Amino acid sequence: MTDETHVEWRDWGAEAFAEADERDCPVLLSLSATWCEGCHEMDAITYAEPRIAANVNEGFVPIRVDVDRHPRVRERYNMGGFPTTAFLTPEGELLTGAGYLDVDGMRQVLESVRQMWADKGRAAGRVPRALDADLPPSGEVTDAIESHLAGQIEAKYDAEYAGWGSDAKFPLPRTVEFALKRDRDRALRTLDAVRDHLADDVAGGFFRFAGTPDWGDVAYEKPIDTNAAVTRAFANAYLYTGDEAYLTPATDAVEFLTDDLWTGYGVGGSVGPGLGRAYYAAAAADREELDSPRRDLTVFAGGNALAADALLAVAAYTDDERAREYAERILDGLERDLIDVESGAVTHYRGSDEVGETDLLADAARVVSAYTRAAGVFGEGADVARAVADRAIDRLRVDGSFVDGARSGAGLLDRPFRPLDGNVEMATALLDLAAVTGEERYETVARETAESFAGATERLSVQVAGYGSLAGRLLRGTTVVAVGDEPGSDLHRAAWRVADHEKVVVPNAHREEAPAPRSVPAGSAVVLAGDSASEPAETPDELMSRVAETVE
Repeated sequence: MTDETHVEWRDWGAEAFAEADERDCPVLLSLSATWCEGCHEMDAITYAEPRIAANVNEGFVPIRVDVDRHPRVRERYNMGGFPTTAFLTPEGELLTGAGYLDVDGMRQVLESVRQMWADKGRAAGRVPRALDADLPPSGEVTDAIESHLAGQIEAKYDAEYAGWGSDAKFPLPRTVEFALKRDRDRALRTLDAVRDHLADDVAGGFFRFAGTPDWGDVAYEKPIDTNAAVTRAFANAYLYTGDEAYLTPATDAVEFLTDDLWTGYGVGGSVGPGLGRAYYAAAAADREELDSPRRDLTVFAGGNALAADALLAVAAYTDDERAREYAERILDGLERDLIDVESGAVTHYRGSDEVGETDLLADAARVVSAYTRAAGVFGEGADVARAVADRAIDRLRVDGSFVDGARSGAGLLDRPFRPLDGNVEMATALLDLAAVTGEERYETVARETAESFAGATERLSVQVAGYGSLAGRLLRGTTVVAVGDEPGSDLHRAAWRVADHEKVVVPNAHREEAPAPRSVPAGSAVVLAGDSASEPAETPDELMSRVAETVE
């Protein structure tokens, strides 16, 4: 395929690598995204330069990959951000790579890779360490995991500007959620910075990151994953504080997700930078006169499940009807278009001319999480969560932990990749599912998954702080509020307002089919924490007292 850059881009697949093999030349892999400002700049400047395009077409097989549509390619070849410009052997092994390249930089890199290929050929390729055959170091799940990551929250914290890191600042919503229970002041200060610097106070939603430690040089990109996860973090902050300063950004983001990104049956993938700083610096009235930012309205399974999860949290904590309605609509759309409820298969996306992969770990984990929360809010959804979880366990669980997808495909896609963050997300969702269904087998898988990475505890930093939450829940047990009443009752609503975002709420626990020990008398609620069970509570005030008495 040829576009305005004059580079003859190929699609990712076996045919492109076979061509490189036949021509005995390297592959130039461009990882790009609709929302990525630097990617569009490279197209407009670097790849549009005729001599660069001719050089690429003559000496390489150029492949363009949308990282949202092909996350397994993204995870194997990402060189630290987007755009990524990676050079590969015909077998898919990595030669070298870079991020954004201007015309001069690209010219130098092309010449360097040509020389490398002339000197060493395919022998210059290497397999990234994360894709080697060794399993991650396993160990026992102990409180050292949670303690280490809590220490990292303190050690890596930027006391001057808030957030974690000394260079670019990302919102790190799962890190914030870990800190909300263990280091709340740092968590809230970070959310204050996110609200003040990364929230779009005109249209709602959150930008992806800031390029400087003081939260400046904002990247005006609003992908669904970032927006859903940050929305949930703000909702959880509101749960602990009751402060409208944290609820308002969450409800503004709900409106963004269900308006600007709404497709009619789901949430689209992203809003890109458009005119960048000029557009987002403009007042609301002035924006109407400017060209709208580019949108990718692809409905991705994992992103939509994460959005439903966030909207359900907002609805459960606040009775927000918009959040509740659109969460239902998202889940309905997922079941209609992307989830085969009978088999548990989840398809990454469906486009007009393309269908995404099935059985990606991130998609499955987020679907299990969303439908488990739906079971707690609506009283329905556990069957879908169970079907997807069972399929993921059957197809993606290998030697005690989960791989990111099918172990097949072009390039290095046949190499198993075990992302810690994806494993933590799935194991956490399985713990929730175990709490809702009473099926201990899900907790067993969650524990074995956590054990598969425990030997690497000392290497972990704040980016995977959710592993600390998982370890803590495995050691202390999940707090469950079993409500012997229908969803929406005063007692059920009060259960969701218990200030612990890691708890699980189980409505309809008075029904005959409710699993023990979650079966409780009608019109009451019981708090289960570890091996402890409270006396039944019959009013919201009694329930709060039982929580204080039962939970350490």
